[in-house]
Amino acid sequence: MVVPGTPRDSLHILDALLNLDGGVKPEMVATDNASYSDMVFGLFKILGYNFSPRFRDLDDQRFWRATMPGVETGTYGPLEDIARNRVNLNKAITHWPDMLRVAGSLVTNQVRAYDLLRMFGRDGRPTPLGQAFAEYGRIAKTLHLPAVVDPVDDTYRRQMNRQLTVQESRHKLARDVCHGKRGTIHQAYRDGMEDQLGALGLVLNAIVLWTTKYIDAAVAQLRAEGHEIHDEDVARLSPLKHKNLNVLGRYGFNASVPAGGTLRPLRDPEAPELDDDEEDGAEP
Repeated sequence: MVVPGTPRDSLHILDALLNLDGGVKPEMVATDNASYSDMVFGLFKILGYNFSPRFRDLDDQRFWRATMPGVETGTYGPLEDIARNRVNLNKAITHWPDMLRVAGSLVTNQVRAYDLLRMFGRDGRPTPLGQAFAEYGRIAKTLHLPAVVDPVDDTYRRQMNRQLTVQESRHKLARDVCHGKRGTIHQAYRDGMEDQLGALGLVLNAIVLWTTKYIDAAVAQLRAEGHEIHDEDVARLSPLKHKNLNVLGRYGFNASVPAGGTLRPLRDPEAPELDDDEEDGAEP
């Protein structure tokens, strides 16, 4: 998907999630210093996604408390001194039916999340409905912040970092494969850019599938030879590692393919490595 380089690219992420053909719904949507706002948190929350951006300006973030006027609540413990800002729950309650209609329109693809920015703002100021989403999003954002900075339990932070590591590994593989013009897209029209990105995505998917099948074969062979392979170690293997791939040099497309869907023999780890001359002429 070609998107403009604007401060609200996180809403394009939401559009992509809502247009998935199938598969498991992600429990966490981790982004690295992505565009975020209280309104964005509200949109993700009402659609059931755990929006988990990594803040660059963490020290400047506000903690909010959700209280109703005239209703006594408990203390906020260690956050009592910094949770000085109050969420205006009345705005979210008043506009709750409209907020649900917006969520229904997003799920049924009647409107794109990115287009909502124009609906939620007028003359640089949020509309009443936009402000309601912002108030609702402040609750989700305040739940996110303590989990990120928790000095005792870092499970949430590790989940974020693990997902971000996978994303960055994918980007690195894409940059290596798309080596022409330093990996940048130079088509002057949208369809041309999407054709190039679609071709790149097809190649990346083929690489991931190829690597996954051979990782599985290698693990199966090691276990058959009596090596102890723990499932938790296998879970950390990544098909995005690509030191074994030759993206430059000579390409051979007439290589013999094993019949019947069988794989090529695995490399003997005790065999001598190829020298530089042989590597230059290696097949991709």
